[in-house]
Amino acid sequence: MIAVLGRRLRLGVIGGGPGSFIGPTHRQAARLDDRYELVAGCLSSDPARSVSAGMALGLPADRSYASAQALFEAEAARADGMDAVAIMTPNHDHYPSAMAALAQGFDVICDKPMTNTLVEAEQLRQRVSETGLVFCLTHNYSGYPLVRQARAMVTEGLLGEVRMVQVEYVQGGRARPGPGRTAWKTDPERGGASLVMGDIGTHAHQLLRFISGLEVEQVAADAGPIVPGSQAHDYAGAMLRLSGGARGNFWVTQAAAGVENALRIRVSGSQGTLEWAQEHPQVLHFKPIGSPAQTLTPNGPGTLPLAARSSRVAAGHPEGFHEAFANLYSDAAEAIAARRAGQQPDPLALHFPNADDGWMGVRFVDAVIRSSAADGLWSTV
Repeated sequence: MIAVLGRRLRLGVIGGGPGSFIGPTHRQAARLDDRYELVAGCLSSDPARSVSAGMALGLPADRSYASAQALFEAEAARADGMDAVAIMTPNHDHYPSAMAALAQGFDVICDKPMTNTLVEAEQLRQRVSETGLVFCLTHNYSGYPLVRQARAMVTEGLLGEVRMVQVEYVQGGRARPGPGRTAWKTDPERGGASLVMGDIGTHAHQLLRFISGLEVEQVAADAGPIVPGSQAHDYAGAMLRLSGGARGNFWVTQAAAGVENALRIRVSGSQGTLEWAQEHPQVLHFKPIGSPAQTLTPNGPGTLPLAARSSRVAAGHPEGFHEAFANLYSDAAEAIAARRAGQQPDPLALHFPNADDGWMGVRFVDAVIRSSAADGLWSTV
């Protein structure tokens, strides 16, 4: 940032105030590689709480805003105003906040899902394209070094033709009846039509696309509540027809009692298979046909350039969730700085999820819901 702009990027935040899990995660990720300076914020939908929360983070009173609109207008008018905004609000606010930010010329970093509806996703994607601004969607699992290693191995043809993909994201946080820690997620108006699909299904779908390079073309799905008394979707499963004739299996749940955060993927091609699990992110298993199985580690032997730039320490030193999240922020920072300086960014910095990925995620959610409502009939994504 210093070499390109002569300073760090000035970042504003919307949401992520007191009691939020994802808010501190975003702010820590932004700071890890020292490419951003937090300068402004609207941290709550409650005006008084928003101002006090901003000041508690060390923001000056005049840059701790009572509303997102006030933030956009005031920062756009300042000579030292923010360059980009990070949106970490409940899902229903992603669309209006992102559209307002783009209208004021701010680059956007947004939590997933991109929007709650397909119409909003299409409009937001179109607006990003029209403005030419950077839009980063924080599907943070694609920031892990070995996930990027897997993507690079598929791209280089080390698996041959990809034929099958299995992806699952299994949690147990909603195994007990009740609203859970974040009650807004069970409200369709705020959390979306399918709780489990918006919350973790979009992560699993993006991981499948990111590593395999394939698109989901059709789904035969079942989605709904498993826990007695629940009205919100806490389970979804689907058979997938992928581009190029490949097949896939997908299932996600937040009702598997005792399970913590088990995101796993297996990609099988004509020449071998890759396996990765988020709860053990330092290991990527590669099983080439006719040869001994290999265990790959970050910065270890065989590391490809996309994975190498995503590790901050020497081989054998563990990195995890926060570092993966920070990789997206750092890549977005390179893209934002290059845009502002009229330069071309390093192509390896452009692997963060963008508005096209967000649009595809919402299309997938829509297809799963449609298929499930039709008793599992194949639905086109």
